[in-house]
Amino acid sequence: MKFPETLSAERRALIEDAAAKLQREYGAGFLGMVLSGSAGRGLETERSDLDVIVVVTPELVERPLRRDTELELLPVTLKHLETLATFGDSQWGYRWSYAWAPTLLDNTGGLIEAAVERQTRLSAEEAVALLEQRLDAWINLAYRSLKSARDGNLLAARMDAAEAITPFLDVVFALDGQVRPYSKYLSWALHRHPLQSWPTDVLLETIEQYLAGDPESIRQSLRHVQTSDLPIVQETFNGWTATQYDALRR
Repeated sequence: MKFPETLSAERRALIEDAAAKLQREYGAGFLGMVLSGSAGRGLETERSDLDVIVVVTPELVERPLRRDTELELLPVTLKHLETLATFGDSQWGYRWSYAWAPTLLDNTGGLIEAAVERQTRLSAEEAVALLEQRLDAWINLAYRSLKSARDGNLLAARMDAAEAITPFLDVVFALDGQVRPYSKYLSWALHRHPLQSWPTDVLLETIEQYLAGDPESIRQSLRHVQTSDLPIVQETFNGWTATQYDALRR
């Protein structure tokens, strides 16, 4: 098995014991393991459990596996792992759980590792589909925040800016062909897998300024995204009127 260097000997032993038991009980039906959660990113604490995705053949996926405060085994089929949820699907929220997650064991000749890697990335078509739903939502919240700041309603400005962060990050990561990380892992993901279009420190500072409701930071982020040459970006910004642009630009 291939373990992250950060994983302790005790935790490796837990997983190895579970794998040995699965191999005995499931035989060829046990296809592999992927380490998700904090431990998969080297961020576990003494209170973290081990979230291990267990890939099995279809007839075994309904069998109950160990789930406690130390180890949680989550059975999935290879087909499930290879199925890509799109934005808005019920499974979309789980997609990043596979992102950058190390494959501990792959008895399929590399199919599990390839499926995990594919979950991490958005194709050009997937990115455009997400932008069609999230880009205008972000601009709208930014617009509301900027109007409130202009009118002196600073509480509303901060609240709308904070609400805008999630669609803003959906957009930023989609433009780089990635799924947005969970908030807990945002800094880790940006430092380990930097975006091409945004320097990590600049993006993290921009988020801090969004939380403060800073109008200029919001405007700068709008200008930054608008430099994209993707037609969907230009079309969406062009859908805003000159009067609305006035609030967005100054």
